This record gives sequence, C-alpha cells and structure tokens, in this order.
Amino acid sequence: MRTFRGGLLIGLAVAVLVGALAVIYEFYDTRTLKRTVRRGEVLCGVNKGLPGFSIPDDKGNWTGFDVDFCRAVAAAIFDDPSKAKFVPLDASERFKELQSRKVDILSRNSTWSMARELDYDLYFPAVAYYDGAGFMVPRSRNKETSLDLNGSKVCVQAGTTTLLNLTDYFRANNMKFEEVKLDKLDDVVKAYDTGKCDTLTADVSQLYALRLNLSKPGDHMILPDMISKEPLAPVVRQRDDDWMMIVKWTLYAMINAEELGVTSENIDEALKSKKPEVMRLVGTEGNYGEQLGLTKDWAVRIIRHVGNYGEMYERNIGEKSKLKIPRGMNQLWNAGGVQYAPPMR
Repeated sequence: MRTFRGGLLIGLAVAVLVGALAVIYEFYDTRTLKRTVRRGEVLCGVNKGLPGFSIPDDKGNWTGFDVDFCRAVAAAIFDDPSKAKFVPLDASERFKELQSRKVDILSRNSTWSMARELDYDLYFPAVAYYDGAGFMVPRSRNKETSLDLNGSKVCVQAGTTTLLNLTDYFRANNMKFEEVKLDKLDDVVKAYDTGKCDTLTADVSQLYALRLNLSKPGDHMILPDMISKEPLAPVVRQRDDDWMMIVKWTLYAMINAEELGVTSENIDEALKSKKPEVMRLVGTEGNYGEQLGLTKDWAVRIIRHVGNYGEMYERNIGEKSKLKIPRGMNQLWNAGGVQYAPPMR
C-alpha cells in the first residue's frame, strides 16, 4: 500500500513538474516567429491615435505609416497584410506590454536610446523614421525659433524622451519655462488647444499630426528647428534573434526596393529582372528568405501588398497625405537624406 501511495505521489509530483515546466517554457520561449505562425497573426502595438502614423476610423480600420510597417511584417510571413492585428498602447505602458508578450512588436513612434535597450531589455532593429523634438506655437506669438521661447508655458506628455529633452534644452540655453505635464496625449493636446499652455512640444512628425486635431489648425505653426535626435524604430524583445532579423530586414527590404526602383506597381516586371541586386531582392537569386525562416519571395510579398519605403511614406505622411511632411532626413542617402539600408549580399 505504501509503495502504491509513494508511486502515486511521485507520479503526481512529476505531472506537476512537467506542467510547471510547460508553463515556464511558454512564458520564456523567445521564438516569437513560431508563436506568431501558430497564432496566425502578428500582434502590433501602436499609438492609440496619431494621424499619419496609426489611427483607426469609426469602423476600427487602422491606417498610417507605423500600421503599414506592421502589415509589411505580416505580408512577409503570411503573404497577407490583414494578418496584422493592432493593439493600441499608451506611451507609459508600451514597453511593459511588449515585455509581457501582449504584443510581438512595437511600431509606435518610439525613440531608440541606449537607456531603453538596457532598462527594458529590448532591441530596436532599425530606424524607420529619423525625427527630432520640436515646438508648436500659436502664430499670434510671432516666434521664429526655439530660442525665442524663454518664459513659455509648455505642454508635454509624461513618460517620453520629449520631457527630458525639453528640460535639457531650456537649461542648456539658460532659459526658463513652466511645465504642464500630462499622462495622456489627448489631454496634452486639449490643454494646448484650450490655452492652458502657449507651447506644445513633441517629435516634429507628431506635431504635424497633432495640428490636424486642433480646433483651428491654421492658427498654429511648427518652429523650424529640432532640439534633439529622435530615431524612431520598431521594437522587439532581446534574445529573440530570429524575430529581430525578420523585423529588421522587412524595413531594409522596403528601403532597398525604393533605391532599386522596385514598387508595388512594377513588382511583376522586377521578377523578370536580370539585375543581380534586384534578383537577390525578389528571390530569383540566393536563399535569403529561407535563411530568415521565410520563403524565397518574402520581399515580393512585402512590396506587392504594402509597397516600398517611399510609397509607404508618401501615402501616409508625405505629399500624398494631409500631413505633407517633407522627406528631409528620411530621403534616401543618394538623394540628400540619411535613410540607408545595408545590401543583401
């Protein structure tokens, strides 16, 4: 009897241990690609509502630059951009939600910094948009540069690098300001629009988007100078190299496609190209897709469904959009900008 009970207890202990190990494995398993394929969709953390970058319409359909990048990742994996599911996240919760695996990737105007990689155990694979902090003011204030803002009352969102840059800039230039710090971006914009502050600071791209939501957009101007470096990048968890490589090379494929003149409109012609660089991009030469854990035509899927980098830029935030943000630094390196992708070989 004792032997039976002992064996039963050992069996139960083993079962509990196996179950616990399974739970631990699932929690700590870093193979995001495997889980994504099993789930059948990519979970993308995005801004709750930033015109041009990520915003839903009244039917819940998302559009924007950051949204399109998530769709590009889904296209590379599933050949279906609709397999991207969007999870709106506040600035204060975005990194924690990525850490806890609520999302697979952040595509949410997040600044790449050493502190964030170290503090949150995250990785920023590549810069999707080069930006910088700036200021918006009412035209009636007649300000020409950021150095004219001494004594300003500045609205800023808490939990962002913008807040730190604001403090550094005014201190470095021996200027004074009054801070109006709020947790939610909507509250920050409302405070500025209702006159609770006379200056709004955020990344310049964000200011273009936020201006559209003001009661009288034409009454406000964005000052021309940037006060910081804000390399905005998608974010993934560390120690997940397979997934990081897919996210990184999705962006680089779109940049290389623009440089090579490959677009969503001529992708079928590109498949017939005999140019070595184009052949490597579209998968008619080499096995780069398979090395990523994808298919030979992974980049073709991206370009066909979403387009190259320039197409994604122009329709969402460039001249074909309401924002009409100049390419500036985000122009390709061979056209006066700094946007640059490594070659595939």
